[in-house]
Amino acid sequence: MKKRWYCAFAFLITQTAWSQDFKQGVEYELLAKPVAVQTGEQIEVRELFWYRCPHCYSLEPYIHDWLSRKPENADYVPFPAVLSQSWEHQARAFFTFEALGALDKLHMPFFNAIHKENKNIRSPKDLAKWAATQGVEEQAVLDTYESFAVDTKTRQAALLTREYGIDGVPAIIIDGKYRTSGSMAGGNERLFAVIDHLVAKAAQERQ
Repeated sequence: MKKRWYCAFAFLITQTAWSQDFKQGVEYELLAKPVAVQTGEQIEVRELFWYRCPHCYSLEPYIHDWLSRKPENADYVPFPAVLSQSWEHQARAFFTFEALGALDKLHMPFFNAIHKENKNIRSPKDLAKWAATQGVEEQAVLDTYESFAVDTKTRQAALLTREYGIDGVPAIIIDGKYRTSGSMAGGNERLFAVIDHLVAKAAQERQ
């Protein structure tokens, strides 16, 4: 019993010392105005990304690793940033996959098609033809891409991107109030330690 208590105490001291390494204005920032989350009681960890961003693509393996060990009180939400009109096509692609119930099936293959296979997927027709090679009906992609629902979500994504106050991707927003990134954290590996710290901080502040 004594040994177990000592281990727990040592872990707490280690975690506290580790947390003190992360400072607001250095490894993370406080948003000027909090943004509502969609994860309820869970702490939202929202990744803003762009499919054509090589840094976002490089971050994917780290995200998948973190998802296997993330805090139980955290939910991961991928979200396409829209920093300019030229980013809308990729955002529409994401929301099209989501609306078709094919996000898990197409998300990473679409990343691979752009960055690994050098596919030129720059129009709705390009996207539909590519999706057909992945087993998704071509016309369904075209119809969904041009739908009111996808149009609305793309417009909302542009508004939220501005609310999050980012000027580049990938960016991580924790609980709608803290913003961090690999460059702020000092690398992708350290980024997820910062995320875990901010999840714990946000959970404590909710109480």
